[in-house]
Amino acid sequence: MNDRISIDHRIMGGVPCIAGTRIPVATVIGLLGQGYSVSEVIEEHPTLTKDDVIAALRFAARAVDERELPLKLSA
Repeated sequence: MNDRISIDHRIMGGVPCIAGTRIPVATVIGLLGQGYSVSEVIEEHPTLTKDDVIAALRFAARAVDERELPLKLSA
């Protein structure tokens, strides 16, 4: 984890957020997914920086790269 993403059970119930804010990583990624540019995301959330948005993308990329492989139970 990097210093720009915070997971704290006391803040937003432990949802990954941009550090020092209550802005969930999912909100940032969702805006980008809707076609917002980085500058438009920052315009919507002025406390964010370009580095925060990039950190959110990196966090999301790592999250979807994690895999759960089902275990095949033998009889």
